[in-house]
Amino acid sequence: MARGLVERVDGWAGQGIEATIGAHHRRRLRRIGYLYQLEPPADGSLWAAGASPPREGCALEVLIDGAEALPRIAEALGQARSHVHIAGWHITPDFGLTRDEGASRLRDLLGELAERMEVRVLLWGGAPVPVFTPARAAVRRVREELIRGTRVQCALDSHERPMHCHHEKLVIIDGELAFVGGIDLTSLGGDRFDTPDHPMRSRLGWHDAASLLRGPAVADVAAHFAARWHEAAGERLDSTPPPAPAGELKIQVVRSVPEKIYEFLPDGEFSILEAYTRALRSARKLIYLESQFLWSAQVVEILANKLREPPSEDFRVVVLLPARPNNGADTTRGQLGVLARADDGAGRFLATTISARSGGLSGPLYVHAKIGIVDDVWL
Repeated sequence: MARGLVERVDGWAGQGIEATIGAHHRRRLRRIGYLYQLEPPADGSLWAAGASPPREGCALEVLIDGAEALPRIAEALGQARSHVHIAGWHITPDFGLTRDEGASRLRDLLGELAERMEVRVLLWGGAPVPVFTPARAAVRRVREELIRGTRVQCALDSHERPMHCHHEKLVIIDGELAFVGGIDLTSLGGDRFDTPDHPMRSRLGWHDAASLLRGPAVADVAAHFAARWHEAAGERLDSTPPPAPAGELKIQVVRSVPEKIYEFLPDGEFSILEAYTRALRSARKLIYLESQFLWSAQVVEILANKLREPPSEDFRVVVLLPARPNNGADTTRGQLGVLARADDGAGRFLATTISARSGGLSGPLYVHAKIGIVDDVWL
């Protein structure tokens, strides 16, 4: 009975949050003429109309957890020929991309590369108010440590809305390949070098994912970096020609950029939201989501409607979240309540988490990945 009461309270809270946030976003996107990205037409397309066009001839590898992704980044950096561009929420100069006998600090690795090619690092400028990390003073110290005695160029990007941050993680090498995804090159808040076994360690474990992209779509990632770099550092970079075809996949680069932040995109872009909306509405059997938070009222509304009127008898929604998100726990719990009420005991909805484990010992693990899978059609 107590559990049922908690679920009802969470459901009511989630519905209130959903209505308030949903109305705010509709007004905001209607005002700037982007309502179509919140409510795209039901035309059967999975491609976001408000983004770079989908590119043929691409290849994509999904790299699960830091122990797989970070050494691949180190290997690609070691093979760089012309330039390296990195964008991140935060980096730690003494972070190790590998943990073997030949491991070196990220600062040293980038410093060595910068002796023979252009190395540019674009970081979020840090929190303008001391409500969350990293603080701006801490980011300035990171920048000084990166550039001191090296030819590494590092710019701090403070173009932002209040209480927002730059959260993208990009490593672009020679304009030919790009690592895009969740993994920051930092130990702030936990060591990102973790394995799928997630053994218990002395610090918070970290589940994450990244992708390795090759082919023509890399040019779209490079163009986005170049546009941000120009506004943050004042340097205009040469455009990156689309690389030769590298595979058989069609891939589209999507992004979230608020309005009134950058001159290169004054009205912003919300093509991640549009892409998710189109994909989730199309689902017939499975929606699988991994996320640090479950805040989006728009996403939850689509999921709830699917649970109320399932498109097939075996339709399921699975959501993997951290047991203790570092903020917004009430919002996430409220949205989960909405989904539990929509499922109404049918057993189509599962919200779950994972923990670090060694033998009979278990410990905390942070889920930081941002992954969406719909049927066997969309990633």
